[in-house]
Amino acid sequence: MQHMAPVTNQARQGGTLRLAFLSAMVSLVAAFAASAAPIPLFNVYRAEDGFTNAGISMAVVTTAVGTIAALLVLGRLSSHLGRRRTAIASLGLLLLGCLLLLSVHDIGTLLAGRLLMGVGTGLASSSLTSYIVDAAPARPQWLAAVASSQGPMLGLTVGAIASGALVQFGPWPRDLVYLVCAGVLVLSAALIVISPETATPTPGAWRSLLPQVRVPARVRHLLPVAAAVFLATWATGAFYQAFVPALVDDQLHTHSPLIFGLVLAAYMAPSVLGAPLGGRFTSAAGQRTGMVIFLAGWIGIITAIAIGTLVLFIAATMVAGAGQGIAISAATRGLLHGSTLADRAPIFSVIYVLCYSGAAFPSLISGELSKTFALPQIVLGYGALALVAALLTVLAARNPHIGTARNSTDEYSGATA
Repeated sequence: MQHMAPVTNQARQGGTLRLAFLSAMVSLVAAFAASAAPIPLFNVYRAEDGFTNAGISMAVVTTAVGTIAALLVLGRLSSHLGRRRTAIASLGLLLLGCLLLLSVHDIGTLLAGRLLMGVGTGLASSSLTSYIVDAAPARPQWLAAVASSQGPMLGLTVGAIASGALVQFGPWPRDLVYLVCAGVLVLSAALIVISPETATPTPGAWRSLLPQVRVPARVRHLLPVAAAVFLATWATGAFYQAFVPALVDDQLHTHSPLIFGLVLAAYMAPSVLGAPLGGRFTSAAGQRTGMVIFLAGWIGIITAIAIGTLVLFIAATMVAGAGQGIAISAATRGLLHGSTLADRAPIFSVIYVLCYSGAAFPSLISGELSKTFALPQIVLGYGALALVAALLTVLAARNPHIGTARNSTDEYSGATA
């Protein structure tokens, strides 16, 4: 892959990598903001169209399945077609999803729109995160891992709050949020168009569509614990999307779409703020610290639901979110240790396959269980998952092997080097 170096060096010398980094970061945030936009509308769909908790949960599953499929099939495409082309394609798919969701009145339309958005989000996850890491400044050392892992959380935060506010206070509550997202996606695509390419297109695009999941052998021993981190934290994020609208409405006695958007943001925003703290630890220590905090947050969440206190619920949600940010960024940093330009898209594909598997499968199971069990009982199941993941992380977290081959991307190992 040495032929890619002149392209990257020329872009850096021309001062244009900063534009690429900012454009990719803005686009990643926009992609996940669009993905979060329908969530504050779920209670509207429940009230006006008769959607059930199981149906809403299936919408979360559909999004995750679309994302996983895109990651498995399209996850390596940006290494062959270039980051810019695949990034623009991902934003286009999200735009189509937004336009389709303008006419939601039955569960089939919601599922179709969420499937399109899932595929777009999956393609964005691999292409834009790789674009971010390619173009990130060398200092601070943790910036690439934090920006790539927490951009989705920032996008979900912005999308949830903005959507909740537009649904509650704006005109056309079922439509305006999608029109705003469509405009932001178009602007993001325009930014990508004027940004430089960081990966030289190479042959083999069709072969890259064959599903393949791999991480470099030098960090493969980190994968089991990283998987536990990704699965548990993203399962919680999916829980907030699928069940917290009804939970806040039924158990915590508030009907405001903005309040729900703020509750979801209370989980996502501290993740973004907590992530840079993970740079102060080694990869293993960051994962252990983050997951212990994450578990403490879950204990508070369960307690708040049991006693029906919204303030405690939001506070505990923020604690869990901060722990998530520390743990995810530390796990991502470990897997990126010593990565090359060609490694990054496959690594991020693996990361997001694990993340969205955590979103999909617990949601599928809990959606079915919601037909039989009350929401507070389902919450206990998610708390048990957090407990198992935290215990596994505390007992088995490891650092990347010191002394592996180093290259110009050594900075991504951060404190582990």
